Amino acid sequence: MSRRYLLDAYAWVEYLIGSDAGSKVKDILEEEEAEHYTCAVTLAEVVSKTAREDRNPETAYDILVSNSKTISVDQELSKQAGILHAEMRKRIKDFRLTDAYVLTCAKMLRARILTKDPHFKGFHEAIMIV
Repeated sequence: MSRRYLLDAYAWVEYLIGSDAGSKVKDILEEEEAEHYTCAVTLAEVVSKTAREDRNPETAYDILVSNSKTISVDQELSKQAGILHAEMRKRIKDFRLTDAYVLTCAKMLRARILTKDPHFKGFHEAIMIV
């Protein structure tokens, strides 16, 4: 089975701006045997951030969808993310709902999360790109 990676908003933003962390993301995106995924919620998050920074959201969108498979948000995923979010908020007070979607997607896919988000530090699903 090939390696599976789920890219979160931090990873995509670093990739889009071409930072050192983004070059690590680029290397992983270029792995031949790997599968790359993005949660639809992450797609919205990156497009929003790009637009708010007066950069081209269409370009960001095109890059994400051409370099990864988008995981759609459905009722079951939303239910599981909601339950996980409630559990995580007991331990991490500012754990965001978008983070719960990413973590739920990663668990569902048995994928590793590429991230720079400190909320994921210490999770075995996370690969911290620093």
